[in-house]
Amino acid sequence: MLPAPMSRDTTPVGTAQLGEGSSRRRFLRCLGGGALGLATRGRALAAKRSGLKQLEGIFPIAETPFTESNKLDLEALAEEVRFIDRCGAQGFVWPQMASEWMTLSEAERLEGAAAIVAAGQKLRPAIVIGVQSPDLALAIQYAKHAERLGVDAIISLPPSEENDPQTDLEYYKAIGRSTGLPLFVQAVGNMNVDLIMELYKAVPTFRYLKDEAGNPLMSVGPLTERTSGQLKVFSGNHGRDLIDEMRRGFRGSMPAASFADLYVHTWDLWHQGHRQEAMAMQARTLLMITEMVSHGFEAMKYLLYLRGVFKTYGVRQQQGSGFALAAQAARGSSDKEAYLDDDGKQALRETLDYLKPYLKA
Repeated sequence: MLPAPMSRDTTPVGTAQLGEGSSRRRFLRCLGGGALGLATRGRALAAKRSGLKQLEGIFPIAETPFTESNKLDLEALAEEVRFIDRCGAQGFVWPQMASEWMTLSEAERLEGAAAIVAAGQKLRPAIVIGVQSPDLALAIQYAKHAERLGVDAIISLPPSEENDPQTDLEYYKAIGRSTGLPLFVQAVGNMNVDLIMELYKAVPTFRYLKDEAGNPLMSVGPLTERTSGQLKVFSGNHGRDLIDEMRRGFRGSMPAASFADLYVHTWDLWHQGHRQEAMAMQARTLLMITEMVSHGFEAMKYLLYLRGVFKTYGVRQQQGSGFALAAQAARGSSDKEAYLDDDGKQALRETLDYLKPYLKA
């Protein structure tokens, strides 16, 4: 008998009130610091970091585990790093939309990043820490903290769901000049090729893109051509189009963490030249993707629970905000329509059992 999950309506404990009171004046003041040193600092620190792990391949977006009392479970988060390593993945990314980042307090984000780095120091995956916040000063604090920890890269969503081009540009310039870490920009909403190119030219550390805006399959060609292949494009969307993405030159994918080993199989087979086998593996993975998105956000965590990584599978996901709605769209379902019931749990268990021969972790 499985223990009951935490309530889906659990109120976040200590959730940071990010951006609610931040003013445009504070935003602009943060933008002003250090502008003259942007290009020099970016190039110098990039050179110093040339021995770091390669940023290419399967970089799962980690789920965030919570205890039964709704506290961040640092032990389970560290175990997720080890799980992703056993899966053979090349990277580990936290916290992003699938990680329920909006519900995490400032202290939880700092403590979680430290726990991840400690667990992953001697493991294969490159560690990428999410630094986004509607409060620019806080985003910069997260970026500097990540650099002090020694992570391999940082990633950030834009500062708001409105995607105002000028605001996005100034935000990423400020993030980019705050550290020398490689920067992943996550493109969402109406962020088009022209805006991404403007960011690429303005921010020397921005050389990696997670593209979930518009149709990434149509954008990768122009972006690759206009940057002479220097911008490395990753995908999201649960890796549904992984085969087509590899054909078109995507340098990686950031799917859900729950069955990262299946994506790794597909990636490795394709790049070893076994394309028929890779397509067969992707067909199996699509079965699990379909089951997962059919049963809502909680299903991602339930799979990690079944695999012995998490002790619970409840969620904190906030509802109603633009970011929350964007998260729903990114995972291909709406919590109003999809949820994890007993039949859904049985379907996930049976699918996981069917795919056991292909699981590494």
